[in-house]
Amino acid sequence: MSALGELRQLKGQAKAENRETKTAYLFLAPWFLGLFVITIGPLLASLYLAFTDYNLIQAPGWIGFDNFTRMIGDPRLHQSLKVTFLYVFISVPLQLLLALALAVLLDRGMRGLAFYRSVFYLPSLLGSSVAIAVLWRQMFGTQGLVNQVLALVGLEGRGWISDPSTALSTIIILNVWTFGAPMVIFLAGLRQIPRMYYEAASTEGASRWRQFVSITLPLLTPIIFFNLVLQLIGAFQSFTQAFVVSGGTGGPSDSTLFYTLYLYQRGFSNFDMGYASAMAWLLVLIIGIFTAINFYASKWWVFYDD
Repeated sequence: MSALGELRQLKGQAKAENRETKTAYLFLAPWFLGLFVITIGPLLASLYLAFTDYNLIQAPGWIGFDNFTRMIGDPRLHQSLKVTFLYVFISVPLQLLLALALAVLLDRGMRGLAFYRSVFYLPSLLGSSVAIAVLWRQMFGTQGLVNQVLALVGLEGRGWISDPSTALSTIIILNVWTFGAPMVIFLAGLRQIPRMYYEAASTEGASRWRQFVSITLPLLTPIIFFNLVLQLIGAFQSFTQAFVVSGGTGGPSDSTLFYTLYLYQRGFSNFDMGYASAMAWLLVLIIGIFTAINFYASKWWVFYDD
């Protein structure tokens, strides 16, 4: 083939690749539109509003760092942080422990595995919905199902949601109950562990508990880390359960005043959108710090089977 022919062939290939590239960008255009209009645009707008006094009616006025300095003397914000941290650091470990225990149980190859897996996963699909939150509020009400069951065994119930000492616990139980998603991920991770490790350990006389501690847990640490990061971020962003169960008020003595709920109150009840935007960026900072801590600490306890 002559040099001229090769040049024409290269030009033809370049034109074809150019057409394919334009076609790819055309199909990606809706995604890019959503990224800039729905995600990046509002994100930058909220960053600007965090430094303004904005009430949703009048034009925002620049006030600098005043919204952030106001947080230092805001007792309800401090209470919301306390409630949120308690919720996150209690419910997430309990949820992961329950999910892991059930995943290990289901991994033994019990009959009807697909059915049980679906049943256990169902709460994760419904747990963040308004309907389940309303049902939970009815269950733990003064005349709810929990008190009716206690009455059958001669125990006196209480207003679990109206009592400041137990109100947060009811929402923690609701979050622990939605263990289905991490359980399915744990189950997938368990299925990837080679059986030969267990066979070799059994030959050496290792008990089931020793096999779990020495084989299962180390090889499952990447999955544990993945679930931990996801559930931690999700727990910090919890809103629906607290809003519905507490009636949007934060519960008795602000015992269920989640950070996101207080942010909603300041932005859409008090129309203090500038302060609410500053709170939103503080939440981003908190989530970022804890996520970074998890990634930094993972090098000491997460093991990869290379």
